[in-house]
Amino acid sequence: MFSSQAEFEQKYRRIRRELTLSVIGLGVVLLVGTLWYWLVEGWSWIDAAYMTVITLATVGYSETRPLGDRGRLFTVTLIIMGVISIGYIVNRFTDALVQGYFQIGFQLRQQRLLIDSLSDHYIICGFGRTGRQIALEFATEAIPFVTVDSDPESVQAAQQLGYTVVEGDATLDEVLLKVGVDRATCLVAALPSDAENLYTVLSAKALNPQIRAIARASTQEALQKLQRAGADAVVSPYITGGRRMAAAALRPQVMDFVDGILTGAGRELYMEEVRLDADTCPCIGQNLGAARLRSQTGALVLAIRRSDGTLIGGPTADTQLMAGDLLICMGTAEQLRRLNQILGPINSKLPRPPKHN
Repeated sequence: MFSSQAEFEQKYRRIRRELTLSVIGLGVVLLVGTLWYWLVEGWSWIDAAYMTVITLATVGYSETRPLGDRGRLFTVTLIIMGVISIGYIVNRFTDALVQGYFQIGFQLRQQRLLIDSLSDHYIICGFGRTGRQIALEFATEAIPFVTVDSDPESVQAAQQLGYTVVEGDATLDEVLLKVGVDRATCLVAALPSDAENLYTVLSAKALNPQIRAIARASTQEALQKLQRAGADAVVSPYITGGRRMAAAALRPQVMDFVDGILTGAGRELYMEEVRLDADTCPCIGQNLGAARLRSQTGALVLAIRRSDGTLIGGPTADTQLMAGDLLICMGTAEQLRRLNQILGPINSKLPRPPKHN
């Protein structure tokens, strides 16, 4: 019915303004009529208001008090003004009802309330082929996210899939603030052009320096610029795709295993990251052997990222656990859940089994 969400919002604001002005106009007519009968005709307030209401409503009651020619001429004028005002209100209200303005407007208000209530959510900028796949993965993991796109067709496609979507230019601060960038955990810039992704990352980092920004890059030059702009991770579909294809050709079993963990439908194994907090983790200061994480949970610690950025791959039983460490683990959903319970993480999400359509 509407070519875009922006067009609907514009028409919705216009018709709401027209209805508001027409109601105000009717109120002015009611006030003028009451004042006339009160001041000019010398009636009481109640009689003046009653006469004005029955005149505007055209219910056909007789005059409250006898009127002269001047009073009757004013009453005729009042009737015409009332018919025009009420007719216009009924016309605009009926048009809004038929066009579905109230229903869609209610849905948009509900969506705004939902977005305003979100915290620590994810933002996907761009609902093209890359953005759709990202949204599918987030939906599978039951991660709260909002999608932003300026293309009406993409917005409609996201709505049909049941995603929360806002139509707008993600490079603009006002649009990012509209989707709660100041409260978000991560922003994924998957827009068609490198320039748009660059501006989006710069805007997001300016509005929320703590947000994690992931960006898509088409060229090596764009990748470097996005990194300099503050992107925490930059992914080039062409470079990454080429490397994965080469790995699939040279080490097919390894790639099948990794793909099964990361993206396989109905997967049984997951990879998770768990941060150790000094206030909640009882294993700080112990080594992996003494912590007995493997025997207690069944999950495997693949690597440890120290707070200074040092990466320890394949940690041994003698590797010490320190505050601020980020443990990269692998296991089933239940194993990782038990691991989370033991370590008391502060910034990790529990893996969820994928949803099947």
